[in-house]
Amino acid sequence: MKEEFLHFIWEHALFDKSNLRTTRDEPLEIVTPGQHNTDAGPDFFNAKIRIGDTLWAGNVEIHRRSSDWARHVHSDDRSYDNVILHVVLEDDRPVARPDGQWLPTLVLRYAPELEQSYTDLLQSPAWVPCRNVLKQTEPFRINYFLGRLLVERMERKSQQIIDVLQATQNDWREVFYRLLFRSFGFSINADPFEMLATATSLVAIGKHRHSLTQIEALLFGQAGLLQGEATDAYHRTLQTEYAFLQTKFSLTPLEKHIWKFLRLRPFSFPTIRIAQLAKLLQQSHHLIDKVLYFRNVNELYTLFNVRASEYWDTHYLFGKTAKRYPKVLGRASIERILINLVTPFLFTYGRRQGDETLCDRALALVETLPPEKNQITAGWERLGVAADSAFYTQALIQLKTNYCNNKQCLKCSIGASLLLSTVKPEASL
Repeated sequence: MKEEFLHFIWEHALFDKSNLRTTRDEPLEIVTPGQHNTDAGPDFFNAKIRIGDTLWAGNVEIHRRSSDWARHVHSDDRSYDNVILHVVLEDDRPVARPDGQWLPTLVLRYAPELEQSYTDLLQSPAWVPCRNVLKQTEPFRINYFLGRLLVERMERKSQQIIDVLQATQNDWREVFYRLLFRSFGFSINADPFEMLATATSLVAIGKHRHSLTQIEALLFGQAGLLQGEATDAYHRTLQTEYAFLQTKFSLTPLEKHIWKFLRLRPFSFPTIRIAQLAKLLQQSHHLIDKVLYFRNVNELYTLFNVRASEYWDTHYLFGKTAKRYPKVLGRASIERILINLVTPFLFTYGRRQGDETLCDRALALVETLPPEKNQITAGWERLGVAADSAFYTQALIQLKTNYCNNKQCLKCSIGASLLLSTVKPEASL
């Protein structure tokens, strides 16, 4: 049995509490089990226990076997000096502190059906481990936990943004610029787009913002997509412009092979996304300020409502003519950018600047946006868990990817409640 399950038993006091005694037959009372520690050191801090007539305050360490104390070399770690109780499933070896004093030990006993329920979750082949009993969970518990999960997902994305901030010497405009590029790659070409941002100076784009053709030349050239013989006049113009810009800014293009076209709808080809991004950069001055201080969500829709230049109305690739279709960034694509770029950037910037108003606006924005449509949200919908906004779909994505996929049922409020519901009150007394 995993130690995390024993932590769960201890934290929720699900063990048999009648006539508790140490392995040396001393009467034992658990006053408070302590606070669960998820970092290095003892498993529970600030516990209080009574052994005989003496009240002890300190930490609790939990193992499957008492011999694990020596195997984990706790005797050589001063952070374990204040352990007042060793909780185990099997007492196979007495444990003493470095000063030779015996460490009080409790052998844990609990209802077998609780362990069976946990084992069933771990071994479940279902899309989510608790699929068969999910409907037993009260809706308010699910909604409450999803609210926590959204903040958790925001904080995870926030840490990724902070990593970029540190890599750019705390240049927020450069951070936003890189994240903007990455968001235009969506999931398939996110990494190549981020590489394109790193390889293409924001200063260079700023100096040529007056010319859409030059921005296109800069982006397509740095993407490595202008190499080879020109296929038409537009292609040739971009090659000529890029040759000038490459010399002016001492640029080194990326390799063409990094871009993924396979299994993408033509409308999502990186060529189209680059052209749309070029238009956005050309027409929107001080883009970061407009994102940070928007007045309403319609302003954001308008801001990102861009159309690639006329050439791309009849092309998806250079030199290959197609039926005329304006390459406008669709509403669904804009919403993905708002969810994956704008809301986490607002949240992170607000946190770092100490402006909770921006954090609140980020959460309000994601609650305003419609629910996402993808494989994960569709899976939850099949299980009867529907979402009415991106607030909940983001939370459900976090739940599936970070909890269900990793069988972290004990850390999930839903999973924990289902486990608790399998045990009759008298079973843990």
